[in-house]
Amino acid sequence: MPDQRRTAREVLALVTDDGGFTELPVPGRESRPDGPLGWQGYDASRARAAERTGEEESVVCGTATVGGTRAVLIAFEFGFLGGSLGERTGDRLEGAYAHAREHRLPVVPLIATGGSRMQEGMVALTQLQRVARQSALTRAAGLPQIAVLRDPTTGGGWATLGAGADVVLALPGAQVGFAGSRVRPPDADPAAYTAEAQLAAGAADAVVQPEDLKGLLGRWLRLLSGADGRTPPAPVPAALTATGLAATGWAAVQRARSPERPRAHAYLDAYFTTRVHLSGDRCGGTDPDGILCGFGEHHGRTVAFAAQTGAGTRPAGYRTAARLIRLADRLGVPVLTLVDTPGAANDAEAERQGAGAAIAEVFGAVAGARVPVTTLVIGEGGSGGALALAAPDNTWATPDSYFSVIAPELAAAILKRPKEEIEHTADQLRVRPQDLVELGVIRGIVRNSGPESAPATSPPPP
Repeated sequence: MPDQRRTAREVLALVTDDGGFTELPVPGRESRPDGPLGWQGYDASRARAAERTGEEESVVCGTATVGGTRAVLIAFEFGFLGGSLGERTGDRLEGAYAHAREHRLPVVPLIATGGSRMQEGMVALTQLQRVARQSALTRAAGLPQIAVLRDPTTGGGWATLGAGADVVLALPGAQVGFAGSRVRPPDADPAAYTAEAQLAAGAADAVVQPEDLKGLLGRWLRLLSGADGRTPPAPVPAALTATGLAATGWAAVQRARSPERPRAHAYLDAYFTTRVHLSGDRCGGTDPDGILCGFGEHHGRTVAFAAQTGAGTRPAGYRTAARLIRLADRLGVPVLTLVDTPGAANDAEAERQGAGAAIAEVFGAVAGARVPVTTLVIGEGGSGGALALAAPDNTWATPDSYFSVIAPELAAAILKRPKEEIEHTADQLRVRPQDLVELGVIRGIVRNSGPESAPATSPPPP
């Protein structure tokens, strides 16, 4: 069934557990004949929409469990005047958000809307301000908002309930964009206004098949609603190798660069029993090859993660990590970061995309986090592009890693040394894990049996 033809009730049945949906009381409002503008025939249009759909407005609001987690659900009925937002829609949305805050429940908008209702003019448009206010109050209360984009999600509904949510899931092929199909330039590429395009542009986190929606939505709700308020630090992961410490700085660098060394995926698989991923910086970019961000379950607790993958991290990756850390901080979820990068991407395109500002965002997010941040250096720790993700007082390293002010090759180039001096430069920089412990840069070295906070005893190279 094409999603546009699914009714609000059918969508609710698709995602909720057995036991049903409890509709919230409908706020009462006495409307003027034909609405606030006196638009001739408006009352008749609403009556026909109600008769056709069985609904009294374009949204149905209530509570239900999804994957075992209770939530407030807001389901749009596209058959009721194109799912448009009017004054009475705003009343229902405001009531739903207020109920969520009163009962400490997450909010799930299931959106299918063409935008604001023409027959109510600016009164309809100002409902977006009401929605934005309710969303902001709910965000400040530390409650998650997870939007599901159906077909279509356009106009103000996309720009508030959709794009303003903490997590954005979308159904395949859904039309998604601020501009609806009838108001775009005639030569506009329709492919740009799709769920898939929004995912590629960093504005959505996942495109989900309808049969998978309930399971994924349930995992997100469980993880984001699982903070216990105490927020102890995330435990340090164990190292995935049993290697000893490198004898020289250059040996540490080579070991960290080995293609045989475990990478972020291996560490995340070992640490979490289940996890879900955030995607995109909400500014037009993604960095799937440079960093992995999301939430997972570790020994029954929710932990947020931002894990570099061994590549040069791009500006979109840093902005995604900052987004992740700020969300975890607001929800009271501890953060785990895995450092593994030769350095921030330094090509011309990275500069055009705001590399410096993006790295500054992460430094600020880590420094300002009220929840504890735990960091493990699992490979290369190259300069500020790695340090931005490191917790100032809770960073650890594996034996097959290094951390340096800059890569030894680049340090030698800056110091105008010949290539033959690169290995000696690596030793002088004191990049080995045991050197970092002695310098007080990290707390300790993590073995495959767990962390060691005592300083290493091997002497530094000459």
